[in-house]
Amino acid sequence: MQASIKNTIDLDKVPQHVAIIMDGNGRWARKKGMMRTFGHQNALKAVRSAMEACEDLGIPYLTLYAFSSENWSRPSDEVNFLMNLLVRSLRKELSSFQKNNIRLRTIGEIEKLPSGVQKELEEVKEQTKNNTNGTLIVALSYGSKDEIVQAVKKIAADVRDNELEIEDINTDKFKSYLFTADVPDVDLMIRTSGESRISNFMLWQIAYAELYFTDVLWPDFRKKDFFDAIIDYQKRERRYGNILEN
Repeated sequence: MQASIKNTIDLDKVPQHVAIIMDGNGRWARKKGMMRTFGHQNALKAVRSAMEACEDLGIPYLTLYAFSSENWSRPSDEVNFLMNLLVRSLRKELSSFQKNNIRLRTIGEIEKLPSGVQKELEEVKEQTKNNTNGTLIVALSYGSKDEIVQAVKKIAADVRDNELEIEDINTDKFKSYLFTADVPDVDLMIRTSGESRISNFMLWQIAYAELYFTDVLWPDFRKKDFFDAIIDYQKRERRYGNILEN
């Protein structure tokens, strides 16, 4: 089934950057009579499926919204579980990153993460920095409003220090101050679990992205669901504010 679905995708028109809001872990666990942490633990299969789908289609950038700046307000037991799960997952997936030539990057206020998590992240990023087959970007302690405010502060400081002229500030210059300065803007943003919100995720980078919302809960998300999103994306006309000629 997956092969037949994949064959309907035009490989010359796949997005260069897909971003996913991975939503629904808690609801998935509750449906099974389990705690929320059970949903987080079983979400790793969905992560692998999304990564494999990107590799199959030749999509070079995949960004996953793993932990928002607002998630720090969750119960401490859940936050601690998520941090430990992240460390275990990185250790486990490193060999897969190397085998598949995938580079790991992060965006967000990484300095707010526990020191052990920071150390593990830096080690995996260092070991995969020269990989060229694709880039997995994990958004951790990330909030788009905070990212934009930080960019404004950096720009203001550079203007104050005479390192930047006000007249030189434009959209390209502004982007150079974001976490994703050297990454293409998002072409397709997927959100699972039936919610239709952006939730403070890459607000600048998704300005012209196509948005795709699915009722599938994240732990159930598989390559077929990813391919369905790509097929829907390829049916749309991306105008970037222009009018298509007949």
